[in-house]
Amino acid sequence: MEPHPQLDFTNTAVAFASKSNADLRKSYWMFRMMNAKWLVDILSAVAPVAIKLHLPINWAVKATVYDQFCGGESIAGCEKTIKELGTYQIGTILDYSVEGKESEAEFDACQAEIIRTIEKAKGDTRIPFSVFKITGVVRFGLLEKVQAGTVLTGLDQAEWQRAQARVRGIAAAAHAAQQPLFVDAEESWIQDAIDGLVTELMLAFNREAPIVYNTIQLYRHDRLTYLKEACAAAKAAGYWYGVKLVRGAYMEKERARAEEMGYPSPIQPNKAASDRDYDEALRFCVENIEGLAVCSGSHNEASNQLLAQLMQAKGLPMTHPNIWFAQLKGMSDHLSFNLSHAGYNVAKYVPYGPVPSVLPYLIRRAQENTSIAGQMSRELSLLLKERQRRQG
Repeated sequence: MEPHPQLDFTNTAVAFASKSNADLRKSYWMFRMMNAKWLVDILSAVAPVAIKLHLPINWAVKATVYDQFCGGESIAGCEKTIKELGTYQIGTILDYSVEGKESEAEFDACQAEIIRTIEKAKGDTRIPFSVFKITGVVRFGLLEKVQAGTVLTGLDQAEWQRAQARVRGIAAAAHAAQQPLFVDAEESWIQDAIDGLVTELMLAFNREAPIVYNTIQLYRHDRLTYLKEACAAAKAAGYWYGVKLVRGAYMEKERARAEEMGYPSPIQPNKAASDRDYDEALRFCVENIEGLAVCSGSHNEASNQLLAQLMQAKGLPMTHPNIWFAQLKGMSDHLSFNLSHAGYNVAKYVPYGPVPSVLPYLIRRAQENTSIAGQMSRELSLLLKERQRRQG
């Protein structure tokens, strides 16, 4: 096998090849704004209220953070992003990012939209994965009850049956289309219930190929063990284990709830512990790739380098169908574009939906990125480097 090319994540000419000079300037000022925590805090407090009061701020949101991180308001509206990423051999993962719904009608509508993303992706090599959040189609409070082992009332049981049917309907559509499907991770106090649902889906639909993927958050101290146990259970039962590895998205909320309710925090004691478990999870997945499919959803340069090195050490091709790298639209283009340029399988999460509905996602994205030490500064320095390079 040919040796893998050396990855250079500092190559900004490749990283920003898709961006015009105007795009570079816009992204630079966007990340400068997000680097100011006080400004993010103000926007996080004011924007939801303004939209709830129907104040005319949609245009401002859409022209700034929405345009940076989202593909459009509909599947059709994402076509430009799909085409642009596809030009650079980067896949699109259409992520219907509507949150906080509560009614059965809203859940049914969300299920129908997710199935439309699967139908859009069917046979389109530019869209390698579909994705959904369980709480998009199941009430959060019901998942809490199921996980806590609360005795369900008759109404609860009927609701749970409808919820399970919606989840299974999405997975059945993915299986019929032979379209791999990610199930996103959520808060620890509903994640066991989600894991149970996803395991049932894998058992039903992952017999011949990895269709359903669970998501494991390695900023939790128990999830490396869970990964190994879940993989062993899949092997014993004769189905493919699909997994998307991420560090995690709810750290502040998790720690605050644990402190408030007096139980041990599920979050790692420090970033080094999260990094250690994440990289160990990558090693485990590559070593067990015969019965496993993995997508590394990471913005960490060292982890992306490690996965590439592990693949080469095991003699796996860069285009191995069951190993993917993924990042979010609008972030870490130096990783996505350089990985793709080198020949690896890469995809971008592309959230979409109406501006008011996607706002919670955008606020969380801004808050997370501001809280990650060095994240915004790294984006800024790379954008500045490319602007200077173009100016000669």
